[in-house]
Amino acid sequence: MASSSVNLEEIPSESLMNELLRRMKCAPKPEKRLILIGPPGSGKGTQSAIIKDEHCLCHLAAGDMLRAAVSAKTPLGIKAKEAMDKGELVSDDLVVGIIDEAMKKPSCKKGFILDGFPRTVAQAQKLDEMLERQGVKIDKVLDFAIDDAVLEERISGRWIHPASGRSYHTKFAPPRVPGVDDVTGEPLIQRKDDSAAVLKSRLESFHRQTQPVINYYSKKGIVATLHAEKPLTDVTDEVRKVLS
Repeated sequence: MASSSVNLEEIPSESLMNELLRRMKCAPKPEKRLILIGPPGSGKGTQSAIIKDEHCLCHLAAGDMLRAAVSAKTPLGIKAKEAMDKGELVSDDLVVGIIDEAMKKPSCKKGFILDGFPRTVAQAQKLDEMLERQGVKIDKVLDFAIDDAVLEERISGRWIHPASGRSYHTKFAPPRVPGVDDVTGEPLIQRKDDSAAVLKSRLESFHRQTQPVINYYSKKGIVATLHAEKPLTDVTDEVRKVLS
């Protein structure tokens, strides 16, 4: 035990106080286990940050967890790396195992937001089986529904200043001079992923894979469909109503 008290002594008082206040604020909150489903550009990332803070949940993004497990060289991470090195897909069982590990962190005590998983019905079933073994279940699936045409306008109008990361939008936040950064006067670029053609193929695969997952959870009566084309604050209000 002595070693942990030494570690605490090395932590700045401010950090300890902030963590203590966070835990006191989070203690009375009910547990929640959420899945967020939505196409690229639907505002899922923005809302998950708000939900995470308001409900004291941890944010589990499948890709990030996989990379973290690989770099930490956990037993599951080592197996995942072997598959990736061979150019194979990481098996559903491995990903569910990595989620299982991640859920044990103190920050996940009140529950989690799962993002980017499950992408298929088979993955959803494996996830449910794992949670059932722990005596818990998914409480809500938030479906960020948005018309493809709205997404295309949102994403294909995006222009970036590469050096600073400043972003503009031809319709919603245009630069003062078309194609030029306001601050430096340097040219703006469009990311490959933001082209209409790339978006179209990403959306096609999203709908093909994910619609069955939404149907699977709909049968359990836990899907809430959000109007993700609305302004950010309106979507936040919708989310709050669903989760209250």
